[in-house]
Amino acid sequence: MHKSGLVGFIIDCNTEDLDAAAQFWSEALRLPLEEGGGDPGYRKLAKGPGGLNIEVQQVDHPSRVHLDIESTDVEAEVQRLERLGAKPVSQVRDWVVMEAPTGQRFCVVPARGD
Repeated sequence: MHKSGLVGFIIDCNTEDLDAAAQFWSEALRLPLEEGGGDPGYRKLAKGPGGLNIEVQQVDHPSRVHLDIESTDVEAEVQRLERLGAKPVSQVRDWVVMEAPTGQRFCVVPARGD
């Protein structure tokens, strides 16, 4: 059986200035920005309470906050969540954007590290 659980929150920002948005959230949440990073569309904050990943993402849809569910088997977790009533919305790289029966969007992402 695969393992899955909450890994963190993504703050989706419809903005031209991702650095300013990340600076705002860094100060608002009192979490410093991490240096460097791989994807230019994301800014990562230091680990949040309980070790949660918190990132600021530049998007072209309305701003919102979504959560990520990490899984050792993304496909199996998507199937499990579909049985609970969620719907897949899109595949992005190695994760799946889903929608809960109540309309909230969330992502199922592959487990990375611990």
